[in-house]
Amino acid sequence: MVSLDSPITIIRPEIIEFGVGTAERLGKWASDKGYARILVISDAFNATRVDTLGLKGEITVFADVTPEPDTANLDKVLAAANAADAQLVVGFGGGSAMDLAKLAAVLAGSSQTLREVVGPNKVHGPRRVALAQVPTTAGTGSEAGIRALVTNPETMAKLAVESIHMLADIAVIDPALTFTVPARTTAATGVDAMAHCVEAFTNRKAHPMIDLYAIEGTRLVGKYLARAVKDGADAEARAGLALASLYGGFCLGPVNTAGGHALAYPLGTRWHIAHGAANALIFPHVLAFNTPSATEKTRAVMDALGRKTSDDVQSVFDAAYNFCADLGIEMKLSALGVPDSDLDAMADDAFAIRRLLDNNPRDLARADIRSIYEAAY
Repeated sequence: MVSLDSPITIIRPEIIEFGVGTAERLGKWASDKGYARILVISDAFNATRVDTLGLKGEITVFADVTPEPDTANLDKVLAAANAADAQLVVGFGGGSAMDLAKLAAVLAGSSQTLREVVGPNKVHGPRRVALAQVPTTAGTGSEAGIRALVTNPETMAKLAVESIHMLADIAVIDPALTFTVPARTTAATGVDAMAHCVEAFTNRKAHPMIDLYAIEGTRLVGKYLARAVKDGADAEARAGLALASLYGGFCLGPVNTAGGHALAYPLGTRWHIAHGAANALIFPHVLAFNTPSATEKTRAVMDALGRKTSDDVQSVFDAAYNFCADLGIEMKLSALGVPDSDLDAMADDAFAIRRLLDNNPRDLARADIRSIYEAAY
């Protein structure tokens, strides 16, 4: 773990609008800036409620964002962006829509290709267009970050782009947009937000400046997630989760996630399991595995979730597992259609994600990863 005097850089959108009823503020901001040609990147459902953003001018809506988007989906987005010649790109949806909006904002009209910008700090700036992010789920925190992920369908691996040029000019977080999210999705995305916070908090690169957001985001999930799953119209609970998701996004830039996300990614890329559901299923296994190397912080995490445990690894696993299972989340790989014949390939894929595994507080060998998949099966 790093110390208090370790250097750190904190980056977040210049303007953050937060609260129930704030969605239409994007329209006023865009009008004040003089943006007349606007491209909204969204999924089919959210495309039907673009009018809630109060945008004016020539509005083009790309409504074909897919869950866990791949490079083919990005190609369609870039074609739409080039045709729209927009002055403002808006990501309106979950993490998939917001990640594609980031990439559209820097690649449309650019001489650079996706392959050339994969990795950290390879995007040539400055960006030609403005970028706004409006999340409609409380999970990814993508509205606050500078990373975007798409899947390479040939290798079934995530391609990660990181650049300051993908930071939104404005993020509008209106919890009312999440009222319609189904209970199952609410549960999974809420655990994703928590996983961002927990993995940053117990990270080898954990920093006191980020720990504040990480543990508070975890506490917010512990307090409000079950409430929102039970009653989707609970405005306070929805706002609490939206804030937790935002705080999780703050954690991703300077610290990032670790082993949990590395093990969750193959579930999405290979078997198209929703990212939040994958993270929830993996969460108790990796948290318990890491406990010997992060005992005090693990105890703080479980306290924040309202679950009392001992320092015993099994106690941590049981409490974390029950937290997720009590939300109605499926916690067995076999029940999600993953064949046991694929566990070795999944372990190979996860072990290759060094950008995350190298952050983990305890070394995860390939055999450890395979054992976790077996235990989760």
